Amino acid sequence: MSAKIKTLAATDERQYMIHEKFEVYEKHGAPIGASSFHYHNFYEIIYVLEGEYSSLLENQTYHLKKGDFLLIDSNVMHKYHYIENKHDSSRRIILWITKNTLDYLSDNQMDLTSCFRNHDYCAYHFPLYYEEMLQGYLMKLVLSELIEGQYTGSKEVMDRGYLTLFFAYLNLLCNTGEYSFKKEETISHPLVETVSSYIEEHIQSSISLSDLAQEVHMSKYHFLRKFKELTGVTVHSFITNKRLINAVAGLKAGKTITQVYQESGFSDYSSFLRNFKKTFGVSPGKYKDVY
Repeated sequence: MSAKIKTLAATDERQYMIHEKFEVYEKHGAPIGASSFHYHNFYEIIYVLEGEYSSLLENQTYHLKKGDFLLIDSNVMHKYHYIENKHDSSRRIILWITKNTLDYLSDNQMDLTSCFRNHDYCAYHFPLYYEEMLQGYLMKLVLSELIEGQYTGSKEVMDRGYLTLFFAYLNLLCNTGEYSFKKEETISHPLVETVSSYIEEHIQSSISLSDLAQEVHMSKYHFLRKFKELTGVTVHSFITNKRLINAVAGLKAGKTITQVYQESGFSDYSSFLRNFKKTFGVSPGKYKDVY
């Protein structure tokens, strides 16, 4: 028997999955990548093993400490929030998993994706007993090799069991409403919230930088600088990504490609197709078939 921990280097900027079902890694130190707003079509869980870690989700910053869990829904804008001298000793487990995998594990008995839907507060600290139980399942998953020999596929079977147990308990704990971070444990960013709300309300229309600057009561120059400083992306990029997220939701709801690009505010199909393929790596039609 052998046991080796799967790790992801802090310098690894990858924000896409290689495996089609799930990936789990241990990661050390302050990450180099993920420092600008991004999103993906899979779920993400961050569990802090040691030290501290901070993340900005939409308009809320969460400062995590040892034992805390952060749950990130698919297609939610988020970024790593660096704090100097705080994260060099950070050690955490990163779990990426697809909706299809969780639906399969749910087996029509329990919705294992429901824990990701509390967008008000996405971080949790559980009582020690529950935290250690969840940590145990994650640590078993992060082992790249557990059993060698004649039982081909044994790791896959055990991983399926650990994932099912982890998410079953996680959903029960999250849905009690007792263990999520409280308002005073997060930092709100009204600028991002106002801009995001305005874009969502006017998603089908042309949105100018002047309109947004006026909405947040700033000069255009100050607004652009402040927004980039806070989110790591330009306002133009943020608007485009909001439109793409809206388009993906439309595709998943069964709308036609023509409907989604028009309802998401793209000026023409070629612009929509170019941005969609650049972000997701496939055409809207292929995305609709696969996801």
